[in-house]
Amino acid sequence: MECPSLNLIIQKSIQDNWDRDALTDYSAQTFRYKDVARIIEKLHIILEASGVKRGDKVAICGRNSARWGIAFLATLSYGAVAVPILHEFHPEQIHDIVNHSDAKLLFVGDQVWPQLDVEKMPGLEGVFANSSDEYKLLHGRTEKVTYARENLNRLFGERFPMNFRARDLNYYKDTPEEMAVLNYTSGTTSNSKGVMIPYRALWSNVEFAHEVYDSHVQPGENVVSILPTAHMYGMAFEFLYEMTRGAHVTFLGKTPSPTVMLKAFSDLKPKVVIAVPLLIEKIVRKAIFPKINAPAIRLALMTPLLRDRIKMNIRRKMQKAFGDNFFEIIVGGAAMNQDIEVFLKGIGFNYTIGYGATECAPIICYAPWDKFVKGSCGKAAPRMEVRIDSRDPQNVPGEILARGMNVMLGYYKNDEATAKTLDADGWYHTGDLGVMDANGNVFIKGRSKNMLLGANGQNIYPEEIEDKLSSLPYVTECVVIQKGDQLYGLVYTDPDELRKGGISRNGLEVQMEVNRQELNKIVPLYARLKGIKLMSEEFEKTPKKSIKRYKYMDYPV
Repeated sequence: MECPSLNLIIQKSIQDNWDRDALTDYSAQTFRYKDVARIIEKLHIILEASGVKRGDKVAICGRNSARWGIAFLATLSYGAVAVPILHEFHPEQIHDIVNHSDAKLLFVGDQVWPQLDVEKMPGLEGVFANSSDEYKLLHGRTEKVTYARENLNRLFGERFPMNFRARDLNYYKDTPEEMAVLNYTSGTTSNSKGVMIPYRALWSNVEFAHEVYDSHVQPGENVVSILPTAHMYGMAFEFLYEMTRGAHVTFLGKTPSPTVMLKAFSDLKPKVVIAVPLLIEKIVRKAIFPKINAPAIRLALMTPLLRDRIKMNIRRKMQKAFGDNFFEIIVGGAAMNQDIEVFLKGIGFNYTIGYGATECAPIICYAPWDKFVKGSCGKAAPRMEVRIDSRDPQNVPGEILARGMNVMLGYYKNDEATAKTLDADGWYHTGDLGVMDANGNVFIKGRSKNMLLGANGQNIYPEEIEDKLSSLPYVTECVVIQKGDQLYGLVYTDPDELRKGGISRNGLEVQMEVNRQELNKIVPLYARLKGIKLMSEEFEKTPKKSIKRYKYMDYPV
């Protein structure tokens, strides 16, 4: 299939939407498309003065912001490779990624820069701030870099002596197999690897978004950026698509707690909402479940004449919470709790669950909310094939394999890992286990690396046990681990829930023993828990809010 230049698509969108709002930092500055274009050209001057050539790497690290996005677009449109780095990474990880990627420049947020040591990143020609000072120079190795930044406005004026116009844009024309992004993973089971994302994968994901969104999202309409833009999920569907559609992106710029997000949804009324399961689950558990579990409501739900009306009212409250203007909520990044899914399906809420990976930039499976099958993650996305490596794919879980335009080039400087993940026929081995029904719907069972082996050789999927355990009282988060032949549950309880319930520490321990006994009644004998250990703090998570379970496999019980 022909793959057009993504940079030229972005260029045309900027030209067509010249006077529209493009990027906003929530409750702060707004940049129109023509402002974005002007700053991109200034950054091109800086890249040129820094000796950056086509194909060189430029690292971008910081919280989501308009200037983060502009630096990213400037890098691609210049012909360099963007290296987005999650600002939640430890400083030593950031040093390592900058060095491993061979980055020539670093654009860094104010929160991250004080923690870094530029002497540990000797390959950098310059470091610039993603701040309101329009990319202030923080560190320059050569006089040429310093001169370019100090005289940027004059150099821009010399390059564009007439008024800067839309027709002045001349972005780099990319080709399908060129690397566009070098994205370091934030996985739950291992250390980061540099995923080489080609332009064809970026274009295919953006084109997928056009196919799904365009009838609902018009130029100028609002989208709220919640997920880290340095992660492929947020980058593709909360930023790049919008830039090619002429939409208006608002970056929250702070930790996306439910309170912050719900206020932003109310203020901005976004046309599409991209979320992770944890957000949806928290809203349902804190704002909805307590109300419908009231005795009067439970009784009314048993009355046919009242049940439908109550469900409709609950659905309307859920929709209003997310701004009441979205056509669907797309959930991804992790599996959703089954009880929450049953509830959302039961009230007819317009949500769907997709499936992807950084290595596919990111989409692998999707189905629109009105065709989405509960418990699944949709079907193979356009320009992708999906199969289950199993003797009986409908009944026996096997590894999920994906092939198509979205698949990466490989891992940077890691031929061994690439060979293990991409086979000779082009199939990407996801490491996830699943089954596929006769209609092509994929159902994920868990990570192959997470699978535990029972005493008699049974395959135990901890995610399935955790899903049931998390539905029991006072279980906010949980991880199932194995010690010898025994399974144990690690459980964290939200202190607010304890206060509301008037539960003491001793009372909580008693409740967890009740939970354990209840759980053991509904799981197979080989999946029963020997005990539950209470955790004093939340589990450590990746930026997409998946628990870093590998950190807890040896936790003492």
